[in-house]
Amino acid sequence: MKKTAIIYSSTDGHTVRICEKIIEIIKHKSKVSLCSIEKADSLDLENFDFILVGASIRYGNHKASLFRFIERNLDILNKKQTAFFNVNAVARKEDKNTPATNPYLIKFLKKVSWKPDLLEVFAGKISYPKYHFFDKHMIRFIMWMSKGPTDPSKVFEFTDWNKVESFGNKVLNDFLKS
Repeated sequence: MKKTAIIYSSTDGHTVRICEKIIEIIKHKSKVSLCSIEKADSLDLENFDFILVGASIRYGNHKASLFRFIERNLDILNKKQTAFFNVNAVARKEDKNTPATNPYLIKFLKKVSWKPDLLEVFAGKISYPKYHFFDKHMIRFIMWMSKGPTDPSKVFEFTDWNKVESFGNKVLNDFLKS
């Protein structure tokens, strides 16, 4: 059975939920290790057949720990089969929900020397009741500017779970065949 490392960089836990959905799809063909980007140094990436990294965006940026992880593991990432997806609220818009059109994924790929074999973008989730004062108001302002939902009492999930399932099946069929 193949071995897969799924490494996530998540701010509010939604990226982890997406990773868990992918695990449900691939776990019958691969032994999966799920790990946060902050603890990924504990993994010996050489022991994995496939490495998947998922990362969220907050205020237009990925966490610095994502870039440190890539820099430390660049040689391994470039010689293994890998995939990367990012999660952001901008991807709720039809013209910004693909790897070729999402500004955050495009910016990310320009910053790194890693060339994943598979890329994807998923729309995220806005959970106003969960946010602290500053985040709630900053995100509301950003949503107002981008014509998104601003009701501070509600949760808005934009994720297309069928798209997540399709991505998981692509990983399964294209990278984890026995």
